Amino acid sequence: MGKKISDTNDKYKGALRLYVSWPLILTALLAVAAAGMYFIDFRAGLAASAVVIIYAVIAFAIRFYNRRSIANDMVNFATSFGQVQKGLLKGLALPYALLDENGRFVWCNGEFQTLIGKESPFGKSITSYIPELTKDRLPADGEGADMEFSVGGRDFKADVRRTSLDEMAHSSLIIDDEGFTGSIITIFLFDETEINRLKKLNQEETIVAGYIYMDNYDEAMENVEEVRRSLLVALIDRKIKKYFSDYDAVVKNTERDKYFITMKRVSFDKLVANRFDILEDVKTVKVGNEMSVTLSMGFGLETGALTEDTAYARSAIDLALGRGGDQAVVKTKDRTTYYGGKSMQMEKNTRVKARVKAQALKEIIEQKERVFCMGHQITDIDTFGAAIGIYRVTKQLDKKCHIVINTVTQSIRPFVDACSKEADFDPDMFVTSAEALQLADTESSVMVVVDTNKPSITECPELLRRIKTIVVLDHHRIGTETIENATLSYIEPFASSACEMVAEILQYISDNIRIKSVEADSLYAGIMIDTNNFMTKAGVRTFEAAAFLRRSGADITRVRKLFRNDMASFKARAEVVRQAELFHEKYAISICDGNGLESPTIVGSQAANELLNINSVKASFVLTDYQSRIYISARSIDEINVQIIMERLGGGGHMNIAGAQLTDMSPETAKQKLKDIIDEMEKEGDIT
Repeated sequence: MGKKISDTNDKYKGALRLYVSWPLILTALLAVAAAGMYFIDFRAGLAASAVVIIYAVIAFAIRFYNRRSIANDMVNFATSFGQVQKGLLKGLALPYALLDENGRFVWCNGEFQTLIGKESPFGKSITSYIPELTKDRLPADGEGADMEFSVGGRDFKADVRRTSLDEMAHSSLIIDDEGFTGSIITIFLFDETEINRLKKLNQEETIVAGYIYMDNYDEAMENVEEVRRSLLVALIDRKIKKYFSDYDAVVKNTERDKYFITMKRVSFDKLVANRFDILEDVKTVKVGNEMSVTLSMGFGLETGALTEDTAYARSAIDLALGRGGDQAVVKTKDRTTYYGGKSMQMEKNTRVKARVKAQALKEIIEQKERVFCMGHQITDIDTFGAAIGIYRVTKQLDKKCHIVINTVTQSIRPFVDACSKEADFDPDMFVTSAEALQLADTESSVMVVVDTNKPSITECPELLRRIKTIVVLDHHRIGTETIENATLSYIEPFASSACEMVAEILQYISDNIRIKSVEADSLYAGIMIDTNNFMTKAGVRTFEAAAFLRRSGADITRVRKLFRNDMASFKARAEVVRQAELFHEKYAISICDGNGLESPTIVGSQAANELLNINSVKASFVLTDYQSRIYISARSIDEINVQIIMERLGGGGHMNIAGAQLTDMSPETAKQKLKDIIDEMEKEGDIT
């Protein structure tokens, strides 16, 4: 593969070349000096010339006749030096090996032989002993790589480097690099078993902080006899503390319905593996109470400081409560994970919170000059109705209000047209995002966001960054992405719709507030659509809000006429139902072709509702391809929580009504992705 040093002729390099060439150079200098002697004295010149000739003969004899001896002596020295190095490497405590360019053993020390259990692996591929070190993972010429793997039950980190033989010859101080080709691979193995064990032990001993809240403590106490209330509290308290004692956790009451908990990470991992089954176990406590007690839990970890863990736990419990309770939320720096949340949120009969929020909203608006209201993209009737309600609140307080709508869809066009015909409504009542950005002022404006709490899907996310004062009114469960630093946040997952929440707020803004019939129609329509004609998520307060709107002039017949579809939309909805596939005998999945439809997403949601009328269908999913996105409408009746399914796809919503948006994929690809998530969640037991 290379050349022998003895065959390299005069191709010495560096100091060695200078050393062997020096006599020849000196001969030339002496010859010049001897020639100069002739000008001084002829006999002296002859004597000097004789001396130079004798010196030249001796120098050339040494130069040519001892050349091989010099080379051999150099080789012998290098060999002796190499033997010393080889002996040191052979006795090195670290496993070390040399491989050829194809990954076959050339040489390895005793530690490496002991590791692989072979005395002479020479010529065999390293992959046969360490499967992770395949030929395609070996580094290229002049490069190195770090790899981790296990051999014989021990963890190793490998430093793998490839060195070109041509490069080695080029750096040689003895010979030229001509004719040297190929490469050699060196591997150092560092045993990190003990380090990994200590890392794991350190992680297992890390303290995790958390909070546990009883979601419906007051409501549950009201539904049990007074003499049994203390017994119910004692049984729940005992169940919680006994459950966590099995995980070596410390549980401390902070209030009658709140707990603070600390535990080791190793115990917490077991808790996660059991998927926080205390959430279901606590519901079995019965002492005559018709309403089961549910828990919310929030945990913070992986911050490196207990105080930060506690802050994360506080954020996690707030997130769990904002999502409706009956679930556990685990929050780290990088991600937020949800467990549970399978039961329907219990409606609260008291309207104290609505009154307090209405008063706070009134005070905020009174301090500003201009109000902007917007909802999510592709405005639906619930968003529109809620925005109209906020418009009426603003006008009652003699302030200017603009509703941000970029696209007027088929579902809201009749209501927009009806509002435009009203003489009392401002001409600039409806504005686009561009117009809103021109009108908005950082200090004197307030932004009211309705029917969503995700900033990325609002009509104009830029407005949220420009306007400092933000109010959020929403009935969807909070997800990982939420509007931060809101001045007022009123999120009620048990509410049927944003229109229901705004209808309640209207009743507390002013005693003499008068709502126009078109406004009442819009709010009533929003409630009707989101409850699927009062068949889903319709509670006591839903009907109370509807009654208030009826008294204010809402006309059921007029609303129904406004919701009638054209023939193309009706046929498209029927086609979606016809082509539906029954997945696992209980999930109806279909694709809506939006070509030729003005509002294909509305058709998709209507078809999803229709599919629930089929026997054995427990959940329905309709995928609509519209504006380079796949919109998924998910619906269920009671057994399936479609919200947590949609959250896996980056969406959200309610237990019975949810949705998601997917990009950069075809409807068929999105459909398969949905099926894969359903399969995965069914295996984990998270879907029902």
